Amino acid sequence: MIQIEKDITIIGAGPVGLFAVFELGLLKLRAHLIDYLPQAGGQLSEIYPKKPIYDIPGLPSILAQDLVDGLLKQAEPFKPTFTFGERVEKLEKRGERDFLLTTNRGTQISSKVVVIAGGLGCFEPRKPDVQDLQRFENGKGVRYMILDPDELRDRKIVIAGGGDSALDWAIHLSDKASRLTLIHRSDSFRGAPDSVSKVMHLASEGKINLLLNSEVKALYGNGVLKELEVHDTTGQTTKLAADEFIPLFGLSPKLGPIENWGLNLDKNAIMVDTDDYSTNIPGVYAIGDINTYKNKLKLILCGFHEAALMAHSANRYINPGVKYVMKYTTVQGVNAF
Repeated sequence: MIQIEKDITIIGAGPVGLFAVFELGLLKLRAHLIDYLPQAGGQLSEIYPKKPIYDIPGLPSILAQDLVDGLLKQAEPFKPTFTFGERVEKLEKRGERDFLLTTNRGTQISSKVVVIAGGLGCFEPRKPDVQDLQRFENGKGVRYMILDPDELRDRKIVIAGGGDSALDWAIHLSDKASRLTLIHRSDSFRGAPDSVSKVMHLASEGKINLLLNSEVKALYGNGVLKELEVHDTTGQTTKLAADEFIPLFGLSPKLGPIENWGLNLDKNAIMVDTDDYSTNIPGVYAIGDINTYKNKLKLILCGFHEAALMAHSANRYINPGVKYVMKYTTVQGVNAF
């Protein structure tokens, strides 16, 4: 049995969990991160490592994996340790400032504070009701995430969806695909207005084939995808040649074992106090997409803010009565902490 002791255990090694390592490190608190995925980065590394991200302050555009790599480098001076490919099954509070977490493989981590930064929790893609969808999964033409856009170069691609992910990928792949079609079951999109504007402009230039008020109903091919059937709201049926069908209808989040830890929950999210993003269990915090509160925005930059406030609260929890004098990395440098 592996046993690990650290000041802080962070459940989730996505961008918010990684930035929390930096914020905690400035306060001389050392963290261990655990993630069910096989590497750091969360959804950014697992689902869209080469997708551009546009809302990180000071970075007009950065690839998802490049952001993860930068966060890892930023955390490196504070020597975080990691457990990958394991899921935390049990959380025990044995006393004040004394938690024990146990994973599905029997690894035990003890710490004074627990930070849940698990993103959407355990997730799986939402799959549309399409005839023979499963027959073309696993490399035969249907995929629910894009790990390497270059694999799709010169392919006939059909993307289905109306949210930010579908819009962003349609824009990004429009100059790689031999033909790109974006299908949406409505005539209005749920994504950012700027992305909608770009898609409409690309459609007007003939770089995106845009089919609104339409849905994919069936897939055809002999072993691999060759064609799909599209129905519109008027009842008209169209068949499109396709090498790749990419339905992007979001992820279905599941909290998994976290549901049984005695935390206050609202649907699939953990309720927190916005003073410091603490939960109803003293010493347990939740930051990033996995938490909920009034006016919550599921943005990476909001998770970074939550990580900073959490870190200072965790420091006060671990070191009650110890006065902390705020220092700035612009003056002191990271190595001074």
